[in-house]
Amino acid sequence: MSHADQKIHFPASSIKELLISSHQESLYDVDEDLLDKRIKGTLTALLSVFLARWTKPSASQHMLKFFRQADPETKHISRAAEVFQKTLRVLKKKVKQRYNQEKLDDAFSKGLYSFAWQYFWTHFMFLFVRQNPRWGAANTALVRWLPAEYEDGESEPKGWNPERLHNGFQLPPARTVSREIMTSASKWKDDSYSQLLVDWGQYISHDITLTPQSTSTDGSDVDCLKTCENVHPCFPIKMNDGLQGCMPFFRSTSDCFVNFQSGIRQALQRQQLNAMTSFIDASAVYGHNQKLESFLRDLPGRNGKLAVNARFKDPKGRPYLPFVTKLPSACHQDLQGERVECFSAGDNRVSEGLPLTSLHTLWLREHNRIAEALKHINGHWSPEMIYQETRKIIGALHQIITLRDYAPKIIGPESFKHYIGPYRGYDPSVDPSIANVFAAAAFRFGHATISPILCRLNESFQEDERFPHLRLHNTLFSPWRIVKEGGIEPVLRGVIGSAASAVSADMLLADEVTERLVVLDTLKQMDLAALNLQRGRDHGLPGKILAESQICHSNAIRLSSSYQSDSNHSTPCLKKQTKKTHIICRIDCKELALFPKPSLFTGKQTNLRWACRYGFFSQGNLSAVPYQWCSWW
Repeated sequence: MSHADQKIHFPASSIKELLISSHQESLYDVDEDLLDKRIKGTLTALLSVFLARWTKPSASQHMLKFFRQADPETKHISRAAEVFQKTLRVLKKKVKQRYNQEKLDDAFSKGLYSFAWQYFWTHFMFLFVRQNPRWGAANTALVRWLPAEYEDGESEPKGWNPERLHNGFQLPPARTVSREIMTSASKWKDDSYSQLLVDWGQYISHDITLTPQSTSTDGSDVDCLKTCENVHPCFPIKMNDGLQGCMPFFRSTSDCFVNFQSGIRQALQRQQLNAMTSFIDASAVYGHNQKLESFLRDLPGRNGKLAVNARFKDPKGRPYLPFVTKLPSACHQDLQGERVECFSAGDNRVSEGLPLTSLHTLWLREHNRIAEALKHINGHWSPEMIYQETRKIIGALHQIITLRDYAPKIIGPESFKHYIGPYRGYDPSVDPSIANVFAAAAFRFGHATISPILCRLNESFQEDERFPHLRLHNTLFSPWRIVKEGGIEPVLRGVIGSAASAVSADMLLADEVTERLVVLDTLKQMDLAALNLQRGRDHGLPGKILAESQICHSNAIRLSSSYQSDSNHSTPCLKKQTKKTHIICRIDCKELALFPKPSLFTGKQTNLRWACRYGFFSQGNLSAVPYQWCSWW
């Protein structure tokens, strides 16, 4: 019997000793890493303040970290998960070294992991206990409808080892899939709906999902903005298009698994965190924790209103959102005149685009308008009563607009009526938490509807001569255009008065977002489709094998009934099978979410795929849709 075939047996005391030492080492590494980042962050901030006095700040500083940064509460919770995952990695390494085992026996691994689970449950019960009051709360794990698929079964995403074969082929790089299948140089319009439908989708997605980026390392000094190696938390996107280098990519921060009905393997898999509340509750307006909520309120005014910008107002004297507290901020600046910092709202992505900023501004003004009216009607109400009652109204308006005006147009009125239907009352037994596949893939379908042009219209709903239309990449992270170019009205008239971008098999994502996506953390222009695909792999989202491996070598590609192509609208995968046959052998979940039949906004999306996708709108209850039917996308 070879040494590798021998079973390993040793007393529980040895396991405990290994586990405790691994845990202590992980605690030290994680905490030291966080301390280093605090020191570097402080020095960077001081340097930025110094340089700001002598030079114009660069238009590309610290965006990914800035806009995807976790708040202190989220960091505290994610630290526990980082320690847990780090401990497992160190433990495996120690066992292999002590017993000269390159690959652990499955039975042994199961026993070791079971002991590790019991240890953490005993010593850190507060990390895992989850009772109903936490369902759908901020800073809780995204739920899984299907078990995660990691390359090592635990945490490493598929593609971490580029040489590894999947269904007989190397996994195509996300950038290759984007360029070969997803990118379109032109987009046609769907006159049935306005661009506001698209922008509301982005806005409401920010109300219910935010997965911060991980900043924890494995004790190395790796810089995810510079490295092209897969070293936690870096999972860079290889260019593979004749260019050297890669696009930076930070993995999502992890969270601890809390479903005790699942097996030990799934319990130890890497899970991701949702920093927002899962409910449509206008948390994008008010924030998802008490500290942020207090910052956004006008507490000194004792009027129940939200705080407004102290420096700027629009041409008619109406308020803007307040600025962020950390200055100078990362947002782009006009080359002339005074600075306009990034805005602050309940969600820190508020300054990503002008329509998003305009919607946030609109809700700020609406809250303060309603609060003023309630104060006039109910003079005996306290400021707190005015604020809370106004917040209820604003939250209800978010729900009404989303359920009455948005969702039926996406999945079709018949599908909405059949699978979601009217509100049937609160069900305390249903976990309303956002599904991982929804946050990281399904709801990102809207990226295919992004228009490459931002229209700005005047009072007659014609192109504004003073503020002409803009290419999308010239509008991102540019709140100065709101303050200095007519306020939010030209933008709002533009999204209301212009048609939404349609999606077909030949036109998925505009090249404005796949070739010229602007982020402030790097001088490189990013690729939204590649970022989405890489995020799906980062989260371990199961792809769907559409055919047996031998079919990939034939001319016939068999799809499920949900994705059968017709003569006029065949999928890009089918059209390009002769050139990139291996790409379609394993289609990522995110990519499948974008294949329309035949157009996204036609009200014809009545199949089960779409009902499953938007089932969360039904009070978090998916019981009307059989679980196994959801597995195709």
